[in-house]
Amino acid sequence: MKKHLIILMLVVSGMQAVYAQKKSNPNSVLKIMNKVADWQLKDWKDHGPRHEKWHWTMGACYAGYMALNQVGHNSIYFNAMRNIGDSLKWNTGPNRQMADDYCVAQMYSQVYLKDKRPVIIAHFKTLADSIIARPHIESLEWKNNIASREWAWCDALFMGPPAFAYLSSATGDKKYIDFASNMWFKTTDYLFDKDENLYFRDGRFFTQKEANGKKIFWSRGNGWVMGGLVRMLDNMPANYPERVRFEQLYRKMAEKIVKLQNSDGTWHAALLDPNSYPVKETSGTGFYCYALAYGINHGLLPYDKYHEVVEKAWAALTSSVHPDGKLGYVQQIGEKPEKVTDDDTEVYGVGAFLLAGSEVYKLMLKHS
Repeated sequence: MKKHLIILMLVVSGMQAVYAQKKSNPNSVLKIMNKVADWQLKDWKDHGPRHEKWHWTMGACYAGYMALNQVGHNSIYFNAMRNIGDSLKWNTGPNRQMADDYCVAQMYSQVYLKDKRPVIIAHFKTLADSIIARPHIESLEWKNNIASREWAWCDALFMGPPAFAYLSSATGDKKYIDFASNMWFKTTDYLFDKDENLYFRDGRFFTQKEANGKKIFWSRGNGWVMGGLVRMLDNMPANYPERVRFEQLYRKMAEKIVKLQNSDGTWHAALLDPNSYPVKETSGTGFYCYALAYGINHGLLPYDKYHEVVEKAWAALTSSVHPDGKLGYVQQIGEKPEKVTDDDTEVYGVGAFLLAGSEVYKLMLKHS
């Protein structure tokens, strides 16, 4: 019995040592980020993109590539993004007023900050000015095609506000982040549940329930919000008047989200009914990992309280990468919790993975 106990202790000790080694190795993070990013670039090359290059799914993916470039300093990824922008002539999607169709402009402003060619942001700047000039007084009720004019669904808080925020950083013009801030809280006043500190996907879900009777709060939907939150904060000066309000909202959501993490390190598709969707899901998990790691790195969250949540999430994400670099368990395009399999992938899941990795990398550099 004593011999078995000693063996067990040695095994546990060995496992802890391996975990500690992985935890303190930022290079391993870059390595798997590159692997996932390279798989996606190869898939586009071999089979062509599933979506138009300006599509919101692609815009979310490009955000991840820009984050990877910032930590990995690999010109291959920056050049890939610049080439995509050039091929689009730096235009956004055809539905000019809809947030989905200008999500891609986040990448444009980030490329402009390095490339400095005026054409890169010229089209979106004109569009942004026209959006700001419109009155935004409509109700956000899900009718009359409201999504084509207002940020009436929670996903839009990743697509739209950061596009304006990055344009503000690119131009130095405060009016863009002012607009994004004001409209962010119009959406929040409508969709944020103050009892749960989570966002409904849109107004249709106010009265809907999960199988267990709980409210429907979609994992990736709230992941979009948290990802959008930190991207807004990343473009706000420290003394920006509304910054405190954004930080308060961020901390409320962070505190709620960590309580909902599952034992496998992920957040399943339905935040309040994980048993109905027992399989892990990597797009929502990627955005939570990104947002929480960002919060630790920027002093918004205490390391001691939150780092294990991030490390568990990152371990779950990396365990979902296939040997060839394909990221699995990504819930497909939708608007509510749905089933997912190991073979399911999508470009926004890759974007979330790369965003998460970029912040986990910084976290490990600080604490390794």
